[in-house]
Order: sequence, then structure tokens, then C-alpha cells
Amino acid sequence: MKKLISLIFILALALACAGCGNAPAQTASEPAAEERTEAASGTPAPVQEPETAAEQEPESVPPAEAQAPEEDTGSKVLVVYFSATGTTRGVAEKIAALTGADLVEIIPTQPYTTEDLNYNDRTTRATVEQNTPDARPEIADDISLNGYATVYLGYPIWWGQAPRILSTFVESHDFSGITVIPFCTSGSSDIGQSDDTLAKQAGSGNWLQGKRFSGDVSNEDLLSWINETGGAIVDKTLNLVIGDIEVSVAWEDNTSVDALVEIVKAEPLTVQLAMYGGF
Repeated sequence: MKKLISLIFILALALACAGCGNAPAQTASEPAAEERTEAASGTPAPVQEPETAAEQEPESVPPAEAQAPEEDTGSKVLVVYFSATGTTRGVAEKIAALTGADLVEIIPTQPYTTEDLNYNDRTTRATVEQNTPDARPEIADDISLNGYATVYLGYPIWWGQAPRILSTFVESHDFSGITVIPFCTSGSSDIGQSDDTLAKQAGSGNWLQGKRFSGDVSNEDLLSWINETGGAIVDKTLNLVIGDIEVSVAWEDNTSVDALVEIVKAEPLTVQLAMYGGF
């Protein structure tokens, strides 16, 4: 009986050991007991923080300081001119070459013919326009002043004034922030008050003292003038013109001349004279 009990005991012990040996081993993917307990309790597992905006910025986008600068729009100086016979055009081309400026011509919609410019005929187109202060000849093409800091404005002198098409031009543009340097050509007449008249009609811009040149002015004389007017404001002078001829005058330093200066500041003073005794 004892042997039978001992055999049963040994058999039971062997079966128990075999059951323990067949238990599956814990794999690496199986959560540990602590992790199973945490998940069951509802406590969230740690989450990896997302990258910041700086960390997520693509490498292909260059930093601001590496961006290419905006391209310059071109020359900061412009020479604008009107020329019916070509004389003013020649001077304008020289100024543009000496300053490196852009060059553009004021072209009338209706070009001027030789007959239009006949000074001896009071019925010609140019004569009628010059005698009509409100005349505004039409310009064929629009001229842009965008991007320019300095504008040289050239024209011939017709009957002591700038051609009326210059009034059309200055009244149709905004010269704010622009320095305007007028120049003119003529056989003998000086620029007179034509530059002041244009400045008044424009109503904007920094207008400097203009100057008259002959058609064959040298580059040396033009360069000297360009250097003198480079941003400097030149005092206006008092000029006396009889007909189309400027007369040299030594003005006295007195109250009468001072009063005359005040009168002609806004516009020229014209005095009509009549023949007397053959003089």
C-alpha cells in the first residue's frame, strides 16, 4: 500500500513540473505587468512632443537675409524734352550722355510743320497757341516719372515762353519728391520766367533755376552746369528782355528794385511800349 501511495505521489509531482515547464515565455512586445496595470487604470502613456515650427521649416526655404534683393527699376535721372526743329534734342542727348540719364521725347499728337512755326505770320498754329494761355496741345504718348529723383526738362523758347505743350506735360504729372532742372534753347532769348511759369503750373516738385543754351553748346559747358545744379538751389536772377533780346542791366540795390522783384516773382511783368518821335 505504501509503495502504491508513493508511486501516485511521484506521478502527481511529475505532472505538476511538466505544466510549469510548458508556460509561455514573456515576449519583448508584451507589456509588462506594470504597463498593463497603468493602461487598465486609464492613465495615458507618455506622448512624444511634435517638432516646433522652426524644426519643421523645410531646408529649401532660405532665411530672410539670404533672399535676393529687389532689382533696381533703372536710372534715377530722366531727361525729358520737346523739340520741334531738333535743336533742343541735340542738347538733351548731350545731357543724357553726361549724366547717364534715361532720355524721352515729348511728341505732340499733331506734329509741328515748318509753316506752323512761321514767326512772321500771326495766324500760324504756334503763334496762335502762344497767344492763347489756355492752349494745351495733346501729347501722343504717356511719359512715366515713376522711380526718378531728378528730371531735366528741356524745350525751345517760343515768343519768350515755353511752348504750350510743356504746360500740357507739367499739369498732367505729379512731381512730388522730384528735383526738376529746366533748360531751354533759343537763338538769343534767355529762359526768362518760363521755368517759373511751368513750376507754378505743375504745383509740385523742387524746381531749380533753369538755363538757356545754344544748339552748339559744348560738353564742357554742360558738365559745368550739371555740377553746379546737382541738388543745389540757385537764386533766381532779374532779367530784362526787349522783344526777344535780353538786355544787360546793372540793377541798383534800392527799394524800387526790391519792389520790382516782388512783382515778378509770380510771373513776368510785360510792359507795352509805343513808338514816339521815331524812337
